[in-house]
Amino acid sequence: NENRPLDTKKQIYALGFAIYGLSEYARATDDKEALDYAIRLFGSIERHSFDALKNGYCEALTREWGEIADMRLSAKDANECKTMNTHLHILEPYTNLFRVWKDAQLEKQLRNLISIFVDKILNIKTGHLDLFFNEDWVSKYRIVSYGHDIEASWLIHEAALVLGDKEVLAKVEPLVEYIAAAADEGLMSDGSMIYETFLDKKQDEADRHWWVQAENVVGHVNLYQHFGDEVAMQKALRCWEFIKKNLIDYKNGEWHWSVRIDGTINTDDDKAGFWKCPYHNGRMCMEVMERNL
Repeated sequence: NENRPLDTKKQIYALGFAIYGLSEYARATDDKEALDYAIRLFGSIERHSFDALKNGYCEALTREWGEIADMRLSAKDANECKTMNTHLHILEPYTNLFRVWKDAQLEKQLRNLISIFVDKILNIKTGHLDLFFNEDWVSKYRIVSYGHDIEASWLIHEAALVLGDKEVLAKVEPLVEYIAAAADEGLMSDGSMIYETFLDKKQDEADRHWWVQAENVVGHVNLYQHFGDEVAMQKALRCWEFIKKNLIDYKNGEWHWSVRIDGTINTDDDKAGFWKCPYHNGRMCMEVMERNL
């Protein structure tokens, strides 16, 4: 009642998701107000977050769009001003906004985002995406996130397809397969995919998180659809079997957070909360249905 907001930080990741939702609503309903709002948010991100000098988007700003000391999206993230995760979730809404708003500036920035992934975020030696960068695009972290790799493989491909530039697509498509192959290093014998590896500690975070399995399915279905990769389709189907057997809660609905490495179901973490909702798994279902395989 005292009008004291707990957190007024402008997290660019969150604004990206607002564009994603508003543009999809406009796409489904032709609602002009939703589209106008999405366009305004695009303008705000470009005005305040885009680094015209060194390229890319900064992680977070104050309520008044000023610099902020703690830019982290969550407590487990490194406090760096440019991250793979935020760029992925700006690429995604910009792609969707471009479906309904063929604006020249948006097209330019979508093209640029694809280039950022290819030239700066992708570690060309390993096929994995680097996760955290300083403003000069230097990364000093050696962490592999298999779920983000497989998710990025199809989202980068989708962006290039929606952009509709044959030259960009010709450059991107071999890398889509390369990134997905690197992600497959996280596959388990039961078809599931582990979360991440800390290379310097030689330590795996080997729980099978709900969102990683959802992206595992979409990423491999994408390889089958566009590259005729039959083995990838088998990987998607095996992961789907793992999901049905272990993650879906048939009694109470939704998916569990994860399956631990010892095979037990994680019921301690939220079914729905600050970091979990029916986003990855709902999108997985819609993506596979829409692709008419």
